[in-house]
Amino acid sequence: MQTRSTDAATWEAALLRLLEDVYTFARCGPRLHEDWAEDVRAVMERSVADPRGWSALEWQMDEEGRRTYRPSYPFRAVSAHDLRDGVRPITADAAVGLLASFAQEWWFEGNPVRLREDRDMVLADARTVLDRFGPDAAFWTSSKLARTCDAPDLLARDLEGGHPFTDLMMDLGLVVVSADEVGVFWSFNAN
Repeated sequence: MQTRSTDAATWEAALLRLLEDVYTFARCGPRLHEDWAEDVRAVMERSVADPRGWSALEWQMDEEGRRTYRPSYPFRAVSAHDLRDGVRPITADAAVGLLASFAQEWWFEGNPVRLREDRDMVLADARTVLDRFGPDAAFWTSSKLARTCDAPDLLARDLEGGHPFTDLMMDLGLVVVSADEVGVFWSFNAN
C-alpha cells in the first residue's frame, strides 16, 4: 500500500463515501500499551478519543445499548487475549479489499463492490482511509477466510462473518495497528 499525505478532510470524505450508508463502526484511538489488543479494546469500549480528533462513524441505534448494557455495545466485553485469539493477520492489499467490501450489504446485495462501475473509486477510498496509518501498519481481521491465507480476496464473494465479537447475527472486523494509533473498522448484520 502506498502512503499518501492524508488530512482530516480527505480522510473523513473517504470514510463517509465508503461506510456512511451501511451498519458499521469506524473509530481510531492512540497506542498507549505495548499490547495493541489493549488499545483496540479501549477503542471498542469508547474510553479513548481519536488522537488526531478526526471523525468516527457509529450508528445511533446502538446508543441505547451503550447506555443500557455496556459501553462497548454492540461489541461483547472481550479481553485482550480473546481479541488476539479472534483475529488473524492479513496483508495491506487484503485489508483494502476488506474495508472496501464493508461498503456493501451482507446478503442480497444487488450491486456488490466487485461488480460496481465505481469499484476503483471504492478501493481508492479504502486506501485513503488506511493510508492514515502509514506504510508500516499491521492489519488483522476476524474473517474466517484469513484462517488459511494472509491475502484472501475479500471482494471475490459476499461478506461472510468470522470469529464473532458481537451478539448480532454476524460481524466482520478489520483492526489496523501503527506505532502511534489503532483503527477499528467493523461491519454488522443485525438481522
